[in-house]
Amino acid sequence: MDKIERTLGQLFEGRDFEKEYQEVKEKVLSYEPIRQFLTENKADISEQMINQNISNLYEFMTQDQNFKEKKETLMPGYAPKLVLNGEFMTVTYYPTPEKIEQDKRRAVERRIRSLYMPKQVVEASLDQFYTDEDARQYALIEAFNFLKVYEESSATMVKGLFIHGSFGTGKSYLLGAIARELALRGVSTTLVYLPEFMREIKQSISDNTVGEKIQFAKETEILMLDDIGAEAMTAWTRDEVLGAILQFRMQEQLPTFFSSNYNMAQLENHLTFSQNGTEEQLKARRIMERIRFLSKEIELNGTNRRN
Repeated sequence: MDKIERTLGQLFEGRDFEKEYQEVKEKVLSYEPIRQFLTENKADISEQMINQNISNLYEFMTQDQNFKEKKETLMPGYAPKLVLNGEFMTVTYYPTPEKIEQDKRRAVERRIRSLYMPKQVVEASLDQFYTDEDARQYALIEAFNFLKVYEESSATMVKGLFIHGSFGTGKSYLLGAIARELALRGVSTTLVYLPEFMREIKQSISDNTVGEKIQFAKETEILMLDDIGAEAMTAWTRDEVLGAILQFRMQEQLPTFFSSNYNMAQLENHLTFSQNGTEEQLKARRIMERIRFLSKEIELNGTNRRN
């Protein structure tokens, strides 16, 4: 016990706490934003209130200085502000414009769920969609038509788009741009690169997660299936996976989008033949009936922008 007392005595020996307090107080009260605050509220602030709230004023001074000098603060992304609340002067923190914008971006990103889609598609924007060719202008008009009708519709079925065309014309990009515009309007979308999704479905048989993955695709608010027709389709993935997803979405009238290098007639022919070469026209026709019910066919041709 004696040793602790000696240590404490050595620590505080020779310190004039009253002098240190007055120096801190003088520094705080001379800080220009605090001087302005006290002047603006002088009718409601007494000397006693200042003394009682000096620690809060000191917090504001240090945090405000750090914020202005872009140093670390107690609440990154938030700026300090002095507020008079009765006999108390408290420090509150409000989000900066940068923080608000960052939160908006994150909220938009959370509404776009992506499976195996490239970053440039997920971050696509309708403002950046090239409309230098007539076919592209028509596709953009159809995209805006969907957005308008979907926003105004509360109960009726709204068809998505079946976007087909040559390689590199921006079909996937347009899907991503529509998804981002929907996210800005508070609507959640799931973008799926279908060939990779089908590969994962096959691999999921071993861990019994096929059902939950199919259910996820069934129930998402808006589903976009990219590059349908490029996958190696078996009779099982065509009928029990794709067919089940489309059947559910047709029954629930959930908007569904597609992109493909095939038009609808060509895709039906593609779906007719399973991986082992079996020809099943009736089953392919059933899939196409669901696709036609869910989406409107539009062509997107033009310059290959990957080259």
